[in-house]
Amino acid sequence: MTLPNTMSGVYLTQHGGPEALDWREDIPVPQPGPGQVLVRVLAAGVNNTDINTRVGWYSSDVTGATDAVDQDVEAGGWGGALHFPRIQGGDLCGIVEVAAPDTGFKPGQRVTCPINLPRPRPGHSTGFIALGSEMDGAFAQYCVVEADDLYDVTASPLSDVEIAAIPCAFGTAENLLTRAGVTSGQKVLITGASGGVGLAAVQLAALRGATVWGVTSPAKAEVVKGQGAAETFARDAALPADMFDVVIDVVGGPAWSRLILALKPGGHYAVSGAIAGPIVQADLRDIYLRDITIHGCTHQAFEVFGRLVEMINAGRIRPLISNTYSLKDIAAAQADFQSKAFPGKLVLIP
Repeated sequence: MTLPNTMSGVYLTQHGGPEALDWREDIPVPQPGPGQVLVRVLAAGVNNTDINTRVGWYSSDVTGATDAVDQDVEAGGWGGALHFPRIQGGDLCGIVEVAAPDTGFKPGQRVTCPINLPRPRPGHSTGFIALGSEMDGAFAQYCVVEADDLYDVTASPLSDVEIAAIPCAFGTAENLLTRAGVTSGQKVLITGASGGVGLAAVQLAALRGATVWGVTSPAKAEVVKGQGAAETFARDAALPADMFDVVIDVVGGPAWSRLILALKPGGHYAVSGAIAGPIVQADLRDIYLRDITIHGCTHQAFEVFGRLVEMINAGRIRPLISNTYSLKDIAAAQADFQSKAFPGKLVLIP
């Protein structure tokens, strides 16, 4: 087939508000090199990390919540300074268009990949880069991905939109549960439980046989229970002390010390987000005297996403999709995402 020379997509031109997003119809179609695959994007999820990167929240100069960034930053990407323009989009579901024989892929296969791509190197075994941050991602009609990062999901009963809602949310959630060692019979508390990562963690923890409590607004409590939670707590509610084996946190902020106290002695706290604020305060005695283990979770071992793909292809997981949008309407989609009015995931269609 003959590919077009240009494509439509969204450039991130700088750190900032929605005005930093530039819809273009003259972006050159990327060309795959050795070991790479050209993917035609079918759908791309909306995530906190895309917004965090856009506003520059990952900069160490930023100390507030995601929705409170009002300063200019220079190095605001996962790995520091970004190269602009950048095509964001870490959630990918697509079709293979061009692949060299040595990649193991053929045109027509449906594929997906993790958002954070393992790149271990000497002295840094947990190195990674991020799709849509250090390399161009899925907010365009086509993107180039390393063949080693792609997974075939042709056999999955899930729709393209559902698969595009999985990599960031379910990949992050499965990594959090893996690092915290969640097993059957444990009691697990999940913050931000009505969001993409939170609902994924609820579903995946329940699949592991854990009993799950979610922290969410009363209006979304039934949605969280519908994904597998036994009960919920309101966001500002007092939490029972010494109750949980594991806390899965994507919120951070002022409630952090209460989460630590909600753990049993010997419990595990795993974190992969801080939308309520990255600067937290606690009494260290509540941590070391009670033998609390803290896991910072971004790097994903290969087997984490591989295990997730097995569940995708078997239809054992299914994300909650609240709405879809044309990619051209990305600013409206991100505004709806930040409003927190919608549970689960929002997805963009090129």
